[in-house]
Amino acid sequence: MSIDAAVLADPGRFMAEALDAAREAGDAGDVPIGAVAVVDGAVVATAANRRERDRDPTAHAEVLLVRELARARGDWRLGDVTVVVTLEPCPMCAGALWAARVGGLVYGAVDPKAGAIVTLHGLASDPRLNHEYPVLGGVLAEECGTLLSDFFRAAR
Repeated sequence: MSIDAAVLADPGRFMAEALDAAREAGDAGDVPIGAVAVVDGAVVATAANRRERDRDPTAHAEVLLVRELARARGDWRLGDVTVVVTLEPCPMCAGALWAARVGGLVYGAVDPKAGAIVTLHGLASDPRLNHEYPVLGGVLAEECGTLLSDFFRAAR
């Protein structure tokens, strides 16, 4: 398992695409979180939060991305996929990435209230689990965090 080499070489390029998806979610009234799946240097799937639109508490960007990709591939094992997401995954999303056996994760801002990668838990690197995946955090963190802060400020 590893983070895609193209993502490691230029993580901001891929995070910019995840940010585009996040902005679309925000424009639709959902919390602006976006995610992209990268394989061999190419974005193969994009998703954004749809909890409000779908009235589904599990419709987080990462879960939707994993579902779409597994369905399209006809396989739940996503070991060659690097997921790039604008916010540190919550426990549900970190668990979905674990269950899909993703190759790696890149995230933008940390989530002080629900982060399950480094903030509150370490699900990607917990040796008690039967799969661990490498993580790169803090990519365009300020831009990712500002997008979320602006969204919640406007909602109040």
